[in-house]
Amino acid sequence: MSDERPEGEYGWLYGEDQPTRPVPRGPSSDLPPPNLPPPSRGAGDDLPPPNLPPPGRRADDVPPSGPKKPKKKHNGRRIFGLIVLAWVVFLVAVPWWAWGQIEKVDASPATGRPADQPGTTYLLVGSDSRRGLTKEEQKELTTGGDTGGRGRTDTIMLLHTGSGPSILMSLPRDSLVDIPGYGRTKINAAYAFGGPKLLVRTIEGNTGIKVDDYIEVGFGGLVKVVDSLGGVEICPKERIKDKDSGLNVRKGCQNADGKTALAYSRNRHSYATQDIQRVQSQREVLGSIAAKAKSPWTVINPVRYLSVAKGASGSLRIGDDVSPIALFRFALALSASMGGGGLNCTVPLRDFAVTWDPERAPKMFDYIKKDRTDQIGSLCTKDGLPKR
Repeated sequence: MSDERPEGEYGWLYGEDQPTRPVPRGPSSDLPPPNLPPPSRGAGDDLPPPNLPPPGRRADDVPPSGPKKPKKKHNGRRIFGLIVLAWVVFLVAVPWWAWGQIEKVDASPATGRPADQPGTTYLLVGSDSRRGLTKEEQKELTTGGDTGGRGRTDTIMLLHTGSGPSILMSLPRDSLVDIPGYGRTKINAAYAFGGPKLLVRTIEGNTGIKVDDYIEVGFGGLVKVVDSLGGVEICPKERIKDKDSGLNVRKGCQNADGKTALAYSRNRHSYATQDIQRVQSQREVLGSIAAKAKSPWTVINPVRYLSVAKGASGSLRIGDDVSPIALFRFALALSASMGGGGLNCTVPLRDFAVTWDPERAPKMFDYIKKDRTDQIGSLCTKDGLPKR
């Protein structure tokens, strides 16, 4: 083997000193090569780079560079929220105000009342009171002037609501009943003799049904409520023109204003069955009012909402123990009784002389007392007479 060492590029292998070769620079390195002077600085190079804070300041103290964008304003959302808030306040304030306008009366007899019964029974009275009507309105509506005293009750109904179907039962004003202290006479005389208390006591004594709440509405209230609703539907079965009530309507379903609805509820001389047909017309008008009043449009339309509340409260009288919740439940029960799942009828009658049937009427009363209206069945008829 030769001892000669190869010269040149393999000398390092044999310990020969070789000059240090520079380390190749990668393309990603931005550091200047060693021992090279720093690059020259141009004008403005002494300013800090964009988005970097000057010495002594934090990054979050520096406003972003470039043109400032205006902040988005939520005015539309705020305005909508204020409108919704105002609407809620309005919906609550109107009934609260209306409640203060309703007249309260003592309608609870002190003694001789039935024990508490399941469900709730309301006594609904339509009086001939002209409260809330001007003399011009009384003339226009053909109501005549106030009769003085306590007035009379053209409408007497019991509305029961509970576990079964709601039932609205008319008691014809000419029904012969026993009135405490006055003997046997027409039921509407009880109101004239002793007001709401005696009427409640008379009804409880003759039916055995306890009256929980008393609600009375006058002529003016009916007219104004109907007009505020834009009228209600009535469906007379024949052409009617009656000078006593002022009614003048054609045959068939039609929209009736307040004046016509009142006349339709009061008219009886045009019918052979007199009061028996009148109570059916009264329930028809009440059902139409209830259907129209529960429409969403009544709440959505502020003018209608306010007008209904104002018209109803101005002519209502209620028992002093009736709460706002009870009045609201009454409205719901009235609507339910006139709906498809409810019952509306006349007290069971024996004849056209509006004599209560001695067998069927007590059965009806017993079902109501026990809150078993689902078992009333054929006892409930429009005219009160047995089904043929």
